[in-house]
Parts: sequence; C-alpha cells; structure tokens
Amino acid sequence: MAGSIEQLNIKQFQNDLLHWFTNEQRDLPWRKDQDPYKVWVSEIMLQQTRVDTVIPYFNRFIENFPTIEKLAEADEENVLKAWEGLGYYSRVRNLQAAVKEVHESYGGVVPNTPEEIKKLKGVGPYTAGAILSIAYGVPEPAVDGNVMRVLSRILLIWDDIAKASSRKVFEEAVRSIISHENPSYFNQALMELGALICTPTSPSCLLCPVREHCQAFHEGVQDQLPVKTKKKSTRHVELVAAVLKDHQGRYLIHKRPEQGLLANLWEFPTVEKSKLIKPKDILQDFMKHEYDIHIQLDKTSFTAIPHVFSHLTWDIEAYSGTIENEVKEAGNMKLVTAEELTNYAFPVSYQKMWKAYLESVKEN
Repeated sequence: MAGSIEQLNIKQFQNDLLHWFTNEQRDLPWRKDQDPYKVWVSEIMLQQTRVDTVIPYFNRFIENFPTIEKLAEADEENVLKAWEGLGYYSRVRNLQAAVKEVHESYGGVVPNTPEEIKKLKGVGPYTAGAILSIAYGVPEPAVDGNVMRVLSRILLIWDDIAKASSRKVFEEAVRSIISHENPSYFNQALMELGALICTPTSPSCLLCPVREHCQAFHEGVQDQLPVKTKKKSTRHVELVAAVLKDHQGRYLIHKRPEQGLLANLWEFPTVEKSKLIKPKDILQDFMKHEYDIHIQLDKTSFTAIPHVFSHLTWDIEAYSGTIENEVKEAGNMKLVTAEELTNYAFPVSYQKMWKAYLESVKEN
C-alpha cells in the first residue's frame, strides 16, 4: 500500500469529517432512528442501487414489514412483490432467510457482535460493519465503493479496488482511523462524502471538508484514483416472449426456477431466439412441445424490451397472441385476470412489456 496513515492527523481528520456530517447529512428515512432492523433493510436495498431510488421502496417495505417478526412470517410472494423493480432479488430472499434466523435463534434481536452477525445469510463484511457501527456503535469498518474511493485519495492507496484482496487493505485503514467515540457517524460520513463530494469523476475538492488531509489532492492525482480494472465484457442474449390470452380473457404467466437469475419471479412465456427459426415459430413450437399449449401469435411484435444486468444484457421481442386449447395449470404456470396479475412480482423488463401491451390494446 502506497500512502501513509502516519502522515494523517487522525484526530483532526475525525473532527473535520464528523463536523461536516453532523451539519450536512442528508435527511434519509433510515436515519430517523438507529433500529438495527431498519439499518439492515436500508443497507441491503442500497447495494448497487441509488439512494433516490431506494427511499420510496424503503418506506413501503417498512410499512408492510415494520418488524423482524412481520418479515420473518411474511409470504415470499408478498415480499418479492414489495421488492418488485429494485432488482438483484437474491438480496431480499437472503434478507428474509436471515431475518427468520434472527427471529427463531436470537429472539428477534439482531446480533451485535461481528462473529454472530456475519453468520447470517447475505450479511457480508460491509453489511455487518454498517449495522454494527450505525445501530450499535461498534467501531467496525463498513467498506463499500464510496469508502474505498475516499480513502484511496485521502491515504494515496494505489491498490486495485476491483480485486477482492484490496478490501482488507481498506478495512485495516478504517480500523486505524475510525472514531471510537462515534463510529456510526464516522462510517456514514465516509459513505456520504463519497456519494456527494468525492465522486468517481470530477470530485468537488474545493467543497471537501477534509481536503487538507487528502494526500491525492496535495499530489494532484485525485483524478487517477482509485485504481480500478475494467470488468469483463457482458454476455448478450436475445429472447422472444408473448402476452397470451385464453378464451376467458385470462393471461398465461410463468414462474421462473427457484435458483438462478430472477429466481421465483413471474414472467410471460419466454424462450431464447434461434438463428435458424423465426421468433414466432420458435415460441409456438416451444409452448406446444414443452407445455402442450397451442398458441396463435399476431403477425408482428408489439414492442422490443432491452434490459441490462451487471453481467449480461437481454433483448426481448414481445408478441401478443391467443391460447387455442384448454390449459392445465401447473405449479409454475398460471392463468390470471388482468387484475390478479398485479399481485405477482415481475422483473422490470416484463413490467415494461405488460405496460406496452396495454397501450397497444388501447390503440387497437
């Protein structure tokens, strides 16, 4: 590790950072109190998701599941519906599994030691550190991307933050400089500084409350830090899907597998495209052979939906059509009315598809 903690006036750095956060912190709903459950929910929601996006989801989620007991006992379908649109659904499935464990094994009280809290499903070093420091005042590091970016500049750390091994470097740095009097505000202040001032590009150094302590600023290399190697290229998948209606006006929906991408969410029947077969034909053949469902699709698609994940992209060509025969509902296939359909949790791409379908029906 380049740079030096020895060059940092730790006490003055803590004072300047905490003074700024005390006066300038954003008014966020999970900061109303230090309830460990609410801190936990907010931190899981905030993973790879913007604060502005999270706020309404957090408020609705806490309204629906105000306590650990309520979330532990909730039906998974309702929990997924409350999360619908936030993405990365494994987060909420892990959260509910861990909350059930807290309810059953810890009397509904979130553990307050690193050893116990890290055993919970989906609680990694960052989430553990955030809950322990913010809710319980334990001086544990909570190192996310914002914190790594801030400290790489403050302490002139040239380790590649894309490498898992670098996290230890930053965790040790936080342990050396964290405020033991107010670890809650200290960790939140580092995150807030990274979100508002010490941004990935064009950091607002002139507004920075700890600029005097920043070794990268004094060296004039703040734009070169943090070091981060590029991700591997994403995989591209082309799909064809259909909104299918039976003679009673019900729509066919399909539940995705319990494991893997978007597990247990609902979708309209979908199949991967083939270069050899027309999109309409491949979907019709798939439904006939896989489910013994005979369908008739409209001549042209009514919309195309692109969707970007962290590791792959989808392009969905969507058709509307009718079901020609009697359908036997299975566990992963349901026929529902338009009103009932709103009770099921769908990925964002299929929500867009349904909206486009309704608009196309209205136009015709």
